[in-house]
Amino acid sequence: MAAAQESQHPVAVPAGDATAAAAAATPGTTKLHGRAFYESIGSPKYIVAPMVNQSEFAWRMLSRSFLSADEKSKMLAYTPMFHARLFSQDPKYLKAHFQATRPGAASTDESRWLDGHPTHDRPLFVQFCANDPAHLLAAARQVAPYCDAVDLNLGCPQGIARKGHYGAFLQEDQDLVFRLIRTLHTELSVPVSAKIRVLETKEQTLAYAQTVLKAGASILTVHGRRREQKGHLTGVADWQMLRFLRDSLPPETVLFANGNVLQHGDVDACLAATGFDGVMSAEGNLSDPAVFAKPPPVGEEGREYWRGNDGKGGWRVDAVMRRYMDIIHKYALDAEPPTRRPLFVPGDDTAWLTADDAEVTDERGSKRRKTESETDGKPVARKQEAPSPNIAAMQPHLFHLLRHFVSRHTDVRDMLARARRTGVAGFEAVLDAVERRVAEGLLEYARTDGGSFADELRALRDSPRETADGGESSMEALVRCKRPWWVAQPIVRPLPSEALAKGSIQLSKKDRKGKTRGEEEKKGEEEGTADEVKEAVAA
Repeated sequence: MAAAQESQHPVAVPAGDATAAAAAATPGTTKLHGRAFYESIGSPKYIVAPMVNQSEFAWRMLSRSFLSADEKSKMLAYTPMFHARLFSQDPKYLKAHFQATRPGAASTDESRWLDGHPTHDRPLFVQFCANDPAHLLAAARQVAPYCDAVDLNLGCPQGIARKGHYGAFLQEDQDLVFRLIRTLHTELSVPVSAKIRVLETKEQTLAYAQTVLKAGASILTVHGRRREQKGHLTGVADWQMLRFLRDSLPPETVLFANGNVLQHGDVDACLAATGFDGVMSAEGNLSDPAVFAKPPPVGEEGREYWRGNDGKGGWRVDAVMRRYMDIIHKYALDAEPPTRRPLFVPGDDTAWLTADDAEVTDERGSKRRKTESETDGKPVARKQEAPSPNIAAMQPHLFHLLRHFVSRHTDVRDMLARARRTGVAGFEAVLDAVERRVAEGLLEYARTDGGSFADELRALRDSPRETADGGESSMEALVRCKRPWWVAQPIVRPLPSEALAKGSIQLSKKDRKGKTRGEEEKKGEEEGTADEVKEAVAA
């Protein structure tokens, strides 16, 4: 990566660290810290989470695109999590994951390309996982000119993090955590932040947070789930634990909350419940990149936003995918997006739905490209795209976005599974199929006056939701979030008690013993109460 000027934001620290700050800051600047730094980047309250291979430039651009001009300054985005050692030592790894300057370009303003671009990708935090201060500092120095802060991942709960000894598996080695953060705090020209998970108790979590902040973190993100809460055990994030942290830490501490954000309304609910400064979304953002955007007023939906007869609505998946594809063309491919017809709404001409679209449908109902003989002897050329994190992320992003759509239209799911073979052209074919199916869905909704979706919602309400031992049910969230399949919407996970009842998970030996002991104690209490009642009656 070509050298570049340091971050445009002034880069402060606690008074006791003035000497270190002077050494780390760029000459002529003061390195801001904590709330002063937070305010310098616009006091953002909407945060796109760092996600492995999933919060890359194009997705950040898409997420920002739904906010109004006034609201865009309130959004902060993180890069995907990068491996500090590989990032600092392997040029191929760096090139494949971070594209702040054009390959081979000289160090000029014109060389600025995608990641951290000063006009459309800021504010931006770059996140690393690390267990060695030297590796972390070396990697952080590579990105400091292109970001507002560097973040340390202390929250990844996956097996690869356990094996590599990073992420949430550093919480037992808080001395190392302190050294990692302190190194960046004293040696780096931009501030450092960190993301943690809650621990078993409030007291342990508070002590951990205090360690991270004392080391020099300007901003602390707290995921309200413990390390073991993943997969079928994900469950619900503990906002009460986050409120305890807010009430226990100094008021000037900048805190971001992570967890339980399924819809736009959950953002303000989280801020009110926790008292935190901002809300971070990961899975909610993947399912609906407009999760932070306010819905348009009634009557001003336009063609991209759908609102049903009950007043509930959401962004159409064909509209979201169009925006995403146009960003890929314009930025990742440096090309003009294709000319597109207006998104369909009932009342428009429907001739295009049955017109030949230069594609052939095979016996499985999915579309394939025309062969050479079908194109007057002219071979169909496949454009070779350069390696790009934005192109590599397209397929997983679209499976997230279209999760509810492809569960109904399995032929489009199959198209999407094969789309990577033909690059962006393959994804354009998927978009065409998505637009056609959405148009058909909208026509059916209009023809039945909403009855087609009302029946689906009624069936959901009537479906049994078995839980173990009378545990909580996810039914309320399912019904609240349910929208027609052509609308971007969250994936509501079954709660652990539901997964246990279905047999998706099993209790560990420790939990089984605890459950048996608890049942015995409960039985003893019930028998004791019964004896007391008998004695009272006899008396």
